[in-house]
Amino acid sequence: MKNVVWTGTWVAERLGVELVGDERLSDLLGLALRRNPRRAHLLVSNVLGKHVPQSPSVVYGHGFALGRRVRELLGAEDAGAAVVLGYAETATGLGHCVADGVGLAPYLHSTRRPVPGVDTAGGFEESHSHATSHLLLPENPALLAGAGPLVLVDDEFSTGNTVLNTIRDLHARYPRDRYVVVALVDMRSAADLGRLAEFATEIGARVDLVTAARGTVNLPEGVLEKGQALVAEHETTEATGTTENTRTTENTKTAENTKTTEPADNRPGHPGAARVELGWPRGLPDGGRHGFTPGQRIRLDAALPAMAARVAEALPEGARRVLVLGFEELMYAPLRLARELEQVVSAEVRYSTTTRSPVLALDDPGYAIRTRLVFPAHDDPDDGPGERYAYNVAGAGFDAVVAVVDSAADTPALHAPDGLLAQLAEHTPSVLLAVVPAYVPARPSTERPSMLPEPLRGPAFSSYAPDEVGWLLQDLSDVTLEAPTEEREEAIQSGGAHYAESLPVEYQPSPQYQELFQTALGTSAARIAQAVGAVTELVLAERSPHPVLVSLARAGTPVGVLMRRWAQHRHGLDLPHYAVSIVRGRGIDANALRWLAAHHDPADVVFVDGWTGKGAITRELTEAIREFESAEGVTGFDPEIAVLADPGSCVRTYGTREDFLIPSACLNSTVSGLISRTVLRSDLVGEYDFHGAKFYRELAGSDVSVDFLDAVAAHFPDVADAACAQAKELLATDRTPTWEGWAAVERISEEYEIHDVNLVKPGVGETTRVLLRRVPWKILARAGAGTDLDHVRLLAQQRGVPVEEVDELPYTCVGLIHPKYTRGATGADGKAVTV
Repeated sequence: MKNVVWTGTWVAERLGVELVGDERLSDLLGLALRRNPRRAHLLVSNVLGKHVPQSPSVVYGHGFALGRRVRELLGAEDAGAAVVLGYAETATGLGHCVADGVGLAPYLHSTRRPVPGVDTAGGFEESHSHATSHLLLPENPALLAGAGPLVLVDDEFSTGNTVLNTIRDLHARYPRDRYVVVALVDMRSAADLGRLAEFATEIGARVDLVTAARGTVNLPEGVLEKGQALVAEHETTEATGTTENTRTTENTKTAENTKTTEPADNRPGHPGAARVELGWPRGLPDGGRHGFTPGQRIRLDAALPAMAARVAEALPEGARRVLVLGFEELMYAPLRLARELEQVVSAEVRYSTTTRSPVLALDDPGYAIRTRLVFPAHDDPDDGPGERYAYNVAGAGFDAVVAVVDSAADTPALHAPDGLLAQLAEHTPSVLLAVVPAYVPARPSTERPSMLPEPLRGPAFSSYAPDEVGWLLQDLSDVTLEAPTEEREEAIQSGGAHYAESLPVEYQPSPQYQELFQTALGTSAARIAQAVGAVTELVLAERSPHPVLVSLARAGTPVGVLMRRWAQHRHGLDLPHYAVSIVRGRGIDANALRWLAAHHDPADVVFVDGWTGKGAITRELTEAIREFESAEGVTGFDPEIAVLADPGSCVRTYGTREDFLIPSACLNSTVSGLISRTVLRSDLVGEYDFHGAKFYRELAGSDVSVDFLDAVAAHFPDVADAACAQAKELLATDRTPTWEGWAAVERISEEYEIHDVNLVKPGVGETTRVLLRRVPWKILARAGAGTDLDHVRLLAQQRGVPVEEVDELPYTCVGLIHPKYTRGATGADGKAVTV
């Protein structure tokens, strides 16, 4: 068996430095010397992905595992309220991986890059570093102001000074009860062991420490001076032994080992770096410099496979060894990209990043830094020009290097003859460049725009005809928003992300399910047509003779189109119809209301939805209208919703209170003009923007939106008399809402020990949505329910969800979302667990 030399041997032997502690310590760390007046030796991590190229899965796995330990320490509730803070530059990626392991914690890392227009939320000094000043620049100033635990992540925990400086600064601004310090290694000396506990007592907070290994470095007397002398000696040797091109790989000659790198002008020519367009999601931060939320992590997860595929396609044929090289603080995005690439290519993939840190390079197997590339800074740093470094890249046998930088660093200096790309080209046959857009938070507008955009219309946006509906939305079709159902559910239930911050993957109906939809449409089209006629007649009689229909996208939009068609068929009216977004817990789109108030009399506006469940949206709309009118001074909007079916008895204006299958509930975008659910997220929707949605043009082959409308409208002549009679009967009836549906939901929530009414979805329509979009637990079906539930039984069978018959259920069925969901709540096949 080949003996492996520890990469700290050279320094240990010459300085008398001793590394003692856990058995794993020598696997995690090597030693090197550096040009630093404060500390001569450098602990070089083998699993950080900074100085030593390493498998990206190994790098990510160490950080994620530490995050899981933090989650166990805090418990699920406190972990859900935690914020994770990582240190620039070496721990920006590690901290982000820890945040992923904690589960749904927002993440922020310190930075040495000031950003104009972004206020500083804090700052501190790193005493032993080569570059000391850290800035905290969160886009959301409230990110650090919460009362939940603050988790601070660095690559090593030595004196504790950096952490103490941070906590002292932040605790003065945002005091809290608990802090957790996380590091790969705890390397405190005996003298420093008690400082953390003393500091915790001083500030009156609990401070825990979580590390992967424990040890210390025993330093002999005069080690700093001796180390500086060694560095000076070998840099002198280096200077006399290199070529005239001093920015090429620096080579070290020692008595034990001499290695010469061929000069640049004698090597074969290399083509320029080839760009790879990643397709980075619009508006997604490049990392945690300004904060990174759980919802943004979901977006990144969804986009990674396509980005990695683009890189894989650009790699040279037959590449056996590939390096993904990040850039200083930009560690997490390249790491995630490298980890995804590792899954899809046969080549060995390694990951490391460039750095500001000057370290002596010695080509000795017992030394941690074998080679270095030296090149000028290429991101116009605030502290002026200087050297930057890439270690252990030269001579490592990489067939391709993928340099990943942010757009702020894609400058002429990067592409210069002495720049990073040219240096890489001297040591690998293929250099690829992938540029991630540097995220800069938008400056808040101080003035409201005088005009809002005109509504979007088909065929440019939606498969509906342009006169059928105008969408008061912004088009986000080019933004990756879809995320796996299980991951969305965990984020939603934990409070880490709102359901409107991402989209479920669009359900693609099987041929069996499409046949079921067509059958249901054939049997219920006349019933729906009569309900459409009845509710439209009620609106015309009670609300306005010339109403402005405003449907709640997207379930309400097909109903709004049908009501508009009825008014045209029966009365020759050409009613305006718009679709707007309303989000539970966030309210209705206030900019859409402003647009409506500017173009129509608010008293004529009638809000339209498909059906009621427990009435949550009804309540949401009432409160949102009250707040809007109070803030804007605009009056006249009536929050009463007109619906096709009101099985929950939540509204006065409805076509029927029966709970039956409305076929449009069976499908998602393919029965709603190919439009997604609406999206509301601060990085995509500004203060004066409409909420967003996507137009799934690629699903046109499966679109039945117009087929559904035409099938129902074809029955208008047949049901006209019955619909008018039904409307007349309803006008004479006491239609005061009883809210019996809400009461039933509260009872079910307690009986099944769910304790959250938001996880109880009553009615055929809402149950269908649970099975299509969420993680279902079980379905309650009213005993004796007939063909209205055929599609529900089919979907439940496909997802492995039990259907339980229940007597005295006020709805035909009720869908229960898996309570307290985590990804462990479903099996490998994605089906719900049987509890």
